[in-house]
Amino acid sequence: MAPNPSNDSAVVIVGGGFAGLTTALALSRCQPRPPIVLIEPRRRFVFLPLLYELLSGELQAWEVAPSYSSLLNQCGISLLDDRVASIDSTTQTVLTSSGLRLNYSQLVLGTGSEPTDFNIQGVRDIAMRFHRFEDVEALKLKIKELKSTNNRSQALVVVGAGATGVELICKLADLLEGAAELHLVEQGDRVLPQAKAFNREQAEQALKRLGIHVHLQTRVIAVKPDQLELQNQQQPSSSDLMHNGIIWTAGTQSVIPTLEPDVVLLKGRIPIDSCLQVNGIKNVLAIGDASYNDEHAWPATAQVALQQGEAAAATVMALRRDADPEPFEFQDLGEMLSLGIGEATVTGLGITLSGPLAFQMRRITYLTKLPGLSLGLRSAGAWMLGH
Repeated sequence: MAPNPSNDSAVVIVGGGFAGLTTALALSRCQPRPPIVLIEPRRRFVFLPLLYELLSGELQAWEVAPSYSSLLNQCGISLLDDRVASIDSTTQTVLTSSGLRLNYSQLVLGTGSEPTDFNIQGVRDIAMRFHRFEDVEALKLKIKELKSTNNRSQALVVVGAGATGVELICKLADLLEGAAELHLVEQGDRVLPQAKAFNREQAEQALKRLGIHVHLQTRVIAVKPDQLELQNQQQPSSSDLMHNGIIWTAGTQSVIPTLEPDVVLLKGRIPIDSCLQVNGIKNVLAIGDASYNDEHAWPATAQVALQQGEAAAATVMALRRDADPEPFEFQDLGEMLSLGIGEATVTGLGITLSGPLAFQMRRITYLTKLPGLSLGLRSAGAWMLGH
């Protein structure tokens, strides 16, 4: 469905990640349904928490990275394959990279985040990433290369021991089957610094069981084609770590579109009120990783983005009725981490569980959270029937 640039009553959503896509789908279920335009340049929606299962072959592409066309089919949402160049909140218009100018009645910014290299030498040119659909194939080729070389002294390094780094390196340990040494480098004094205590303990045990070398209180000074220059806080001089591949998961930065008039960012993100509206700007909301509320400081997680997407749709509909929107209230439903093929840890809603049963619970929970309920149920059913 092609968007109509002259439609002043449209709700325009920028970004089709967890937050933006959930907002669009929630609005499509409202009555009366407003005109909805979703601007998203990627062809596939990527369900990031399950990207590890796509790498290992435990799940398929249609489950983890369905096309936007399949998700939005018959939803009454206009999908615009484009990027936003600038937004003028005074005239309530959006200018895209292709030169299209869209008017909006309400605007929802769900532009998300992207990896950052902190301007460290060599990261951008040498290191691999793991946050896009295309990254999975590149890493599969690296695994194949390492396994085809009969050299047990080769090493693969993951930088960053947050959830992405820990989940990824545990999966890599199972996939490589000893073909390479694995190193996890973390600047802080522990892995999973934001995680719940039980999950952190289970992760530490898994890393030890899988024989992964963990380098804490260690920062990367430079990345070279075959070695990392590291600085440990306890050592006066730097050291080198030879590698046959490096994957960078150490930090992200918000993607902020050009806003006119300019908005003063808070911790590098767009400041919003409790109803998800951008401070001082009428009819503009910001949700997910691109937004920040200084009273609540909701974590930048998929769980928050999904809940904010539903709340943003309610706020938009309230604004269209000239009613007062309800404040967003985050419900912490727990935390789930994959710790290798068939292994996971779960904490939340009174449950602390690890092992194969936790892995099954995590996968079913995520599959049923896929945007578009029918796809989620279809995927969960396929898994239970063994595909």
